[in-house]
Amino acid sequence: MDFIETQHSGCTLRRGTPDDAAMVVDYMRKLGAYQKMLDKITATEADIRQLLVDDKGEVIFAELEGETVGFIYFYQSSSAFTGQSGLYIDAFFIDQHAQSKGLGKIMMAYMSKLALQRKCQRLEWGCLDWNESAISFYRNMGANSVDEMTIYRFSQEQLVINASQF
Repeated sequence: MDFIETQHSGCTLRRGTPDDAAMVVDYMRKLGAYQKMLDKITATEADIRQLLVDDKGEVIFAELEGETVGFIYFYQSSSAFTGQSGLYIDAFFIDQHAQSKGLGKIMMAYMSKLALQRKCQRLEWGCLDWNESAISFYRNMGANSVDEMTIYRFSQEQLVINASQF
């Protein structure tokens, strides 16, 4: 296992491997339940394992006194607008009993350090508009929001329909 040193006593960050795919799915379900979007979590253990094997995503787990209590799933991104690269956090969740212990700050500090080590110029993520505690946490850490944009998405079915027109 690839453990990452931290400054916080009792907290360890660990890089996930494809063998952690089931735990990633479990955490995605926890996140989905919290966000009132559990029905939108369709990833399977096999899906996550393949993403990790193909280096299309990475995962960091937070452990507190030997117990896994949180995770971040992320991937490399880039922007033709700015000519910059970055890391995009797709999922971030800390178990309720472990919140307010500084783990979120430790995890975001690590992600910031990792972005800099990879010569990235930014770290980005999404946050639901109603999640005031997360918004407050991010703003307290110095994050700013990109309010002038709405994310649009084609489903796999729509991809098939659109592709058939080419």
